[in-house]
Amino acid sequence: MKSLYGKFVLSSVLVIVSGLVLAYLVVNTVYHRDMKEDNDAKHVAIAESMADFIGNTDHLDLGQFLSTQADAGYILYATDREEGGSFYGGPFNSKQLPPETVGSVLAGEIYHGMRDLPAETFWSGYFANDLANTVGVPFTYEGRPHALFIRPDIGLLFNELHWLTAIMLVSFVLVGFLAVLFTAKRLIRPLTELTEATNRVAEERFTDLPDIRRSDEIGQLSDSFRRMAGKLAENDLARKAFISDVSHDFQSPLQNMKGYATLLMNPGLPEEHRLEYARIIRSEASRLSTLSGQLLLLTSLDQFTELPERVRFSVTDQVKEMVRTMRWPFEEKGISVSLDADSACLAGDRELLGKVWENLLSNAAKYTPEGGEVHISVGETQDTVEVIVDDSGPGIPPEERNRIFDRFYRSDKARGQGGTGLGLAIAGEIASLHGGSLTAAESPAGGARFTVSLPKELAD
Repeated sequence: MKSLYGKFVLSSVLVIVSGLVLAYLVVNTVYHRDMKEDNDAKHVAIAESMADFIGNTDHLDLGQFLSTQADAGYILYATDREEGGSFYGGPFNSKQLPPETVGSVLAGEIYHGMRDLPAETFWSGYFANDLANTVGVPFTYEGRPHALFIRPDIGLLFNELHWLTAIMLVSFVLVGFLAVLFTAKRLIRPLTELTEATNRVAEERFTDLPDIRRSDEIGQLSDSFRRMAGKLAENDLARKAFISDVSHDFQSPLQNMKGYATLLMNPGLPEEHRLEYARIIRSEASRLSTLSGQLLLLTSLDQFTELPERVRFSVTDQVKEMVRTMRWPFEEKGISVSLDADSACLAGDRELLGKVWENLLSNAAKYTPEGGEVHISVGETQDTVEVIVDDSGPGIPPEERNRIFDRFYRSDKARGQGGTGLGLAIAGEIASLHGGSLTAAESPAGGARFTVSLPKELAD
């Protein structure tokens, strides 16, 4: 039985059956431990009252009196000798008594058959209409000792109760089984719907998702599934867009290189044109090299669950070194660079954070016009280190300040500057991998401000 529905039904049926068996065992234990002796004593008292009435009543018709008691719901056996005697009421299933029982009762002893009769189950102890399962008391009638054995006539007293109990048990089992089938169907149906939806999602079909409105765990599972499917749909669109953008960004320089290489094959091409076309091919090759390197870095970042290296170092010294390294592109455009750096240290991956400062300073040099200004500041609070890069370039429109961190996104102002559209995405992911953030805003000079906020200590 492989289906969850079948397993649930089978488990529920086993629970019902086990409950009935356990209930029977509990009743059986309670009877033998607490009720058996009380039941025996109660009937001994009833038998003794009958014996007292017989002994104290003159001219009593014993047979008529015992027949009357039998009509009241008892099975009786009276005898004045070891063998033989008279039976009154319903028949005994077994008329065997332990040896010497009649003799001992005639001698004045009381027979505790209900208490002492070996019986392993409640049914065989309480409901067995056997002569051995009686109580016996002595009495005197017409000057001779007699023995009286009695027990309740279960068939007479509890016939209706037997049927009512049987009907109740059958109804309980039947209603319980039907309830289990209905409940199982109700519980399993949304899981079946989720399974079918999972197969559709596996085939990249993210529509027609089940809308299961419940407040229990299945409802929570459905909500989580819908959120997961929505995220997968977004990732699928992003993946397709990413592939499209990568293909475009590779295809464009490759087409340029192919075209200019074809032109270079013309033996009559002037030397100045040959040099110009060679420079274009070198520029496009450099662009492809940069793009492939950034794609490899992004792929590595996507696979990181934790930093590949974690050391404590001076961010201030690293930023100063990066400014000195990138001095030439700023001087080429006559850009004034100022650095306001306090001593700041943190624990992180030195090489990855170097990519962040390189991308931010490269963008500042690229988008700041000739004669402009770039200001870099490094500071710290009690728990974080902040690096801010301000430029006097064209700035970033407010509606684009979140999108510029998407892969391959380039604003209209940036398209004429070249680039791959991956630098800020890389910087943002590195900051996030360190537990920090990278945000864009407007600088005091009207250009762009990029703020990197990083925790001093990484959480384990």
